[in-house]
Amino acid sequence: MLPKIYNTYFLAIIATIGGMLFGFDISSMSAIIGTPQYVDYFDNPHGIIQGAIGSALAAGSVVGSLFAGPLSDKIGRRDAIFVGCLFWLVGTAIQVACNGYGMLIGGRIINGICVGITSSQVPVYLAEIAKKEKRGSIIVIQQLAIEWGILFMFFIGYGCSFIAGPASFRTAWGCQFIPAVILMLGIPFLPRSPRWLAKVGRTKQAIDVLARIQANGNIEDPLVVAEWEEITTVLALEREGVKGWRKFFKNGMWRRTIAGMSVQAWQQMSGANVMTYYVVYVFQMAGLTGNINLISSGVQYALFVVFTGIVFFFIDSTGRRPLLIYGAIGMGICQFVVGGVLGSYGTYVPNGVGGNLNVIVSVSGSPSHVVIAFSYLLIIVYALTLAPVAWVYAAEVWSLETRATGMALAAVANWLFNFALGLFVPPAFATISWKTFIIFGVLCFAAAVQAYFTYPETAKKSLEEIEIMFSKGGPKPWKTKVGESRLDAEIERVRARKFSVATAVGPEKELGFSEKEFA
Repeated sequence: MLPKIYNTYFLAIIATIGGMLFGFDISSMSAIIGTPQYVDYFDNPHGIIQGAIGSALAAGSVVGSLFAGPLSDKIGRRDAIFVGCLFWLVGTAIQVACNGYGMLIGGRIINGICVGITSSQVPVYLAEIAKKEKRGSIIVIQQLAIEWGILFMFFIGYGCSFIAGPASFRTAWGCQFIPAVILMLGIPFLPRSPRWLAKVGRTKQAIDVLARIQANGNIEDPLVVAEWEEITTVLALEREGVKGWRKFFKNGMWRRTIAGMSVQAWQQMSGANVMTYYVVYVFQMAGLTGNINLISSGVQYALFVVFTGIVFFFIDSTGRRPLLIYGAIGMGICQFVVGGVLGSYGTYVPNGVGGNLNVIVSVSGSPSHVVIAFSYLLIIVYALTLAPVAWVYAAEVWSLETRATGMALAAVANWLFNFALGLFVPPAFATISWKTFIIFGVLCFAAAVQAYFTYPETAKKSLEEIEIMFSKGGPKPWKTKVGESRLDAEIERVRARKFSVATAVGPEKELGFSEKEFA
């Protein structure tokens, strides 16, 4: 048995390399699609063909997300992530060896299966090991890893663009092996989720891991005692409830199902991924070409990383609701400005800007500067709000019995809309052009409305007490605030009675565990 490391930030850094895989795959296309090597080899793919290539990852991610929940419940969050890496290795190998867009699409679909598993189960793992006060910032590391992956891979692709012929994109795509191998080497050093261990009846090991993560191994620490009591109480109540798929809709669970799935859907429908997948096209509309276009696109990804790094420090104090509501409004304004400028000042180019049939409108001078500036501002607002917060919120809203499959459902919503938008955007740019941004602007304001009326605040509350926020008699979402945690009062109660976990769970012989299970 390899030694385990219990520092939550270290666990997050290793686990979120799974998010970096997603980032690598995004830039494996965005940095390549504008290069002559790619355009020549794949016969200038545009419209629905380029849409299929771009959306193939999301299609595979839907498949991966669908079986990620049952897989995670069966073998654990940690081991499910490892299984996902195996798909990544196969998919990357196919992409590197591809001889046409058929193999490229197939390889990206298989990579997507991995991303579907990791994108849904890494947040679950992080949510289940983190303290309530730091849960948001811990899960934000997942989004940071995605963005570092985008940034690294973009500049790898940029460097490889100077290599002649197909070796250019094959070399770039081959670099995707690196993060997967690092993640597979790091996973054995991660402990299993204590909540998953409790769920499958491995009580002693669950208490030990919980104590090591929360209190340096002290099982009598009041925080450990209070949290363990809360976990076991809620788990017992859940097991008495509805079974099967009905448990996602009965007894008020439909509120959580809608919240978890819709927040992920809105993240995609905000249109920000237009700026990550197809920023090269947007900047072509603004008159940027060649190396200047690629470098300007890279600056956008650098801004993405910097501003998500900033939100790491205040997401738990500010809360989820303000970031989701005002972030959506800010993004909507940016989308309207970009669309309005392109519509008002754009020149129609029927043969495509620079021969790119996906880009049929162009602006120059001051209007082009406005398009570039608000494209950057859109990404800044997204990085501060919907990009990280949607993953955090979707991981928090589920109960222990439903969390793995529930987060998988939320990820399915994310990837279905990611797939649809990846397929829709190139044809949309080629037909309705600037109106695409107006559509996204309207959707952003719709997201703000739903967040205000249906998303209660979850920051600084334990995962178990978040269930109360969504219950039939729970508070109105717009009246909820950061903190006000019931667990804090429970900790004080435990301190007062000097209660220990050993007392709470009874003698070892009554637990039914073995030393082999403890290992």
